[in-house]
Amino acid sequence: MRNLLVVVHLLLFCAGSAQTCCSGGVPLSNNLGLPNEVKGTLLLGLNYDYNNLSTLNSGSEKLDDDSRQRITNSMLLNIGYSITDRFSGELLFTRVHQTRTINQFGNKNFSETSGIGDAVFLLKYAIPNFIANNGILTTGLGIKAPLGVSDAKNEQGILHTADLQPGSGAWDGLAWLSFSKNLGFRPSAQLIASTIYRFTGKNNSYLNNSAVYEFGNAIQSNLGYVDQILVANTIVNPGLVIKYRKSKSDQIDGSNIPNTGGEWIFVRPEFGVQITPRLAFDARLEIPVYSNVDGTQLTPTIRFTAGVFFTLRKNNGTILN
Repeated sequence: MRNLLVVVHLLLFCAGSAQTCCSGGVPLSNNLGLPNEVKGTLLLGLNYDYNNLSTLNSGSEKLDDDSRQRITNSMLLNIGYSITDRFSGELLFTRVHQTRTINQFGNKNFSETSGIGDAVFLLKYAIPNFIANNGILTTGLGIKAPLGVSDAKNEQGILHTADLQPGSGAWDGLAWLSFSKNLGFRPSAQLIASTIYRFTGKNNSYLNNSAVYEFGNAIQSNLGYVDQILVANTIVNPGLVIKYRKSKSDQIDGSNIPNTGGEWIFVRPEFGVQITPRLAFDARLEIPVYSNVDGTQLTPTIRFTAGVFFTLRKNNGTILN
């Protein structure tokens, strides 16, 4: 029975052109990295993330096939606190709604899940004046806790495949590294770079405790330019980021799963507005420019993220603007 369940699972993955959690699913790594602030600063962020995957790839070749679509809508709550001027902690909580639609031979197959997703806790340490003046290096370590369910079923009582579950059912480790530096030719401009690596754990209770599932380890790197300009007495922050992401194949019982894993490059224009000294708005549009997947997979078509951020600074017991 155990082997039969695993075979059925693999067939479902191949038939649905599944993708790893890095391509769809809860956008955890994509929404980490609150800015460094002075001691006693509390940061709160509430974001909406829309991720549309309707491009079918075989390797790096785009196929003329629009019969599949995967959409993930997520709400994300970021909480950050600066314990000292250098040491800070960050929490990320998620709620996710996912749909997958396959139209073939006049038939429509629709799958849907929703619920609380996994959460992340990240500790960061900032090193000012790294390499040069105004350069800040930040290192961090974190964990991803499996708060979301990983055994959701459809209306027929059949378990959804792992990539459509609200949670992963596994504890993951995270390593974070970022660098930012003001540019001499324009003091309001910054060069930013970051890398996050996810060491995935194993879901030992997958398929009703009959199999062990493990998402592929993933790395994500960003390199960008952000600036600050004054428009009608309002601070506006435009930016442009190049993002690279690579993930290994998922595994079930130690064997690689077909049609999972790959690498992607995205261009991400960003736009922020400092509405008040405490309140800011931020929006990002992520456009894929290169995709090279293992096997045949749905790959990202477009992604949009927007949200608001509240900053509360404590100084001698008083909250200041």
